[in-house]
Amino acid sequence: MKFALCNEMFEGRPMAEVCSTARKLGYHGIEIAPFTLAPSADEITAGQRKEARSAIEDNGLQTVGLHWLFAGPSGLHMTTTDNQIRGRTRDYLSCLLDLCSDLGGKVLVLGSPKQRSIVEPQTKEGAWQRAVELLGSVLDQAEQLGLTICLEPLSPVETDFINTVAEGMKMVRQIDHPSLKIHLDVKAMCSESTPVPDIIRSVNADDIGHFHVNDANLYGPGMGDVDYAPIAEAIKDIGWDKWLSVEVFKYDPDPETIARESIEYLKKFWP
Repeated sequence: MKFALCNEMFEGRPMAEVCSTARKLGYHGIEIAPFTLAPSADEITAGQRKEARSAIEDNGLQTVGLHWLFAGPSGLHMTTTDNQIRGRTRDYLSCLLDLCSDLGGKVLVLGSPKQRSIVEPQTKEGAWQRAVELLGSVLDQAEQLGLTICLEPLSPVETDFINTVAEGMKMVRQIDHPSLKIHLDVKAMCSESTPVPDIIRSVNADDIGHFHVNDANLYGPGMGDVDYAPIAEAIKDIGWDKWLSVEVFKYDPDPETIARESIEYLKKFWP
């Protein structure tokens, strides 16, 4: 198993510093939130892309990919009835595919709850179809670049559109494209009525594009009440052995402590 660290909790620190810290703690990769590089992905110059990639590779790490895809700029939405906004969102997703490829990444985690939630007067059925069309329009590009878009179910607290892994898998199967897979996130799965290990076992390893590890309390794995022993057993049962990325939403006491405690806990199950 390879462990990665999401970079946004370091809040503006240089990529080289983030990567040096991650490597010293035993991580194998870095996952990037585009807004940490520039307010908009199309503002990230070729030079900046090369510099970020070099900082990662020079520290012996891999670029896992991107997440928080639509956190910025403003005005993006993937299920809106406004064709102009949806077109802009589609173009921005295409831009993110190019960015991911330039940085050496392989996956793009599509969460972005506010930018997919149902907005009146649209219906859930209409939102579903618009999301299918938007994703379908960029998947051939993703395949050509060797990338995978990973659809992330999120809790009802965050969005009202695709809240369970079962719903996410329904869309993945409907679109039926090799560059679209499901994304699993422990925090999000904790919001479902089904136990997390059972949710994990409901999919095959080949269905999964990427996997985030964290706790329902928004800190890292092992920093809350979520017991990873049965989760780790389920992950091993289905044969997932690629990446586990630590993604947190609370950054205290400091990123180094979170990163260290998280990987120390994970290594109890994957020494």
